[in-house]
This record gives sequence, structure tokens and C-alpha cells, in this order.
Amino acid sequence: MTMTTALEAGRPPQQVRDDLWLFPPNRDCQGGSSWWLNIDPEPVLIDCPPLTQSTITALKDLAGTRQPRILLTSREGHGRLRRLQEQLDWPVLVQEQEAYLLPNVEPLECFKDEHTTASGLRLLWTPGPTPGSAVVLAPAPVELLFCGRLLTPLAPGCLGPLRHGRTFHWPRQLASLTKLRSWIPPEASPQLASGAALGGLRGERLVPFSGWSAQSITP
Repeated sequence: MTMTTALEAGRPPQQVRDDLWLFPPNRDCQGGSSWWLNIDPEPVLIDCPPLTQSTITALKDLAGTRQPRILLTSREGHGRLRRLQEQLDWPVLVQEQEAYLLPNVEPLECFKDEHTTASGLRLLWTPGPTPGSAVVLAPAPVELLFCGRLLTPLAPGCLGPLRHGRTFHWPRQLASLTKLRSWIPPEASPQLASGAALGGLRGERLVPFSGWSAQSITP
């Protein structure tokens, strides 16, 4: 029996926009969210979705004949990445401080401060939630900011920083948010896609740029 046939069936991703899909919450990542961005020439999977038959089938269908890349926004988005990557053989990109957590994942590429993908996506190192946290900006005309766990759903239409027991370094997280604000082009207003659990959005998936709250929350 192959590993794929042994997987649970699971649920397929939900299409959010013409170019964007959201996978079901991943219990291996505290219920976190994984996204597929259909962009040429190199589409991307952002963080690790649930390891199910539906996930594998959907990713292969979405990729078609292209060679996608897996982008990781933090160690909390790794899930069962090695097993997923064994099925797909797609290259993985991670901030260098968290590469040691993926010793058997190949091919694996690292970046330090910033990186630009073949499709023009821009990555920025934003430590705080974890040491190697990062965000992914898809510039216009896509206009999306994949903010990982740096911004978490606080209420419908609202994302903001959330301090909890797993937070690596709270002052660095707040400093990363300041850096991110200045890094985003002043004319840009991307929609926000969180990598955290989205239950707080009450059915919403994306949050407008104006929904970025400067208020920090400590449970």
C-alpha cells in the first residue's frame, strides 16, 4: 500500500478568488491556514496544508505542468511538510533560522532578510512569532499580503498582533510590524491573508488592508 492511498480523504481547498485557494485548517499547525496562489511562471503553496488525499490531488491539479514552490512563513506552518514534499517533490523556501527544523527536506532553499521569487513575490523576514517568521507580498495586480502568524484574526474584518504562550519574542514582533509597514510600498493596499486559524473572522477569509489593527492583544 502506498502512502497516498493510506491518507485520510480530507476536504479540498476552497477557492477564494480567481487566483487564490484556502485549504482546510491544519490540526498539525494549531488549526493554521495554508494558501495556494496561482501565479505564473511559478505558483506557490504558502505553509503546509493538512496531509490528506484531497490536498495531494488538489495540489497536483492546480500545479498542472508547472513546478510550484512551497513558501513557509514560520515553524508553526511546517506541519507534516516532509511527507507532503515527498509526494510532490517541490522546492521549499524558508527563512534561514528555521531551516534546521527541516533536515530531510530537499530541495530546500533559505533566505536571510529579503527574497524575490521567480513570479515577483517578495518575502521579508519578520521575527517575533517565531525566530524565522516571514511574510509574503504579492504586488499589484495581485495585491495580497500573506502575513503568517504576524497578524492574527481578532474580530471580523480585523487582524492584529496577538501575544500568547508560543510567542518567541514579543518586542521583536512589534518591531517587525513597524518594519513591515515601512517596507510595503506607500501606494499599495494589499488584502491580508493570515496563516493563523481564521475562526475569529466569522466566515471571512481575507481582510482589507484597512483592517490591520495597530492594537496588540495579550490573552
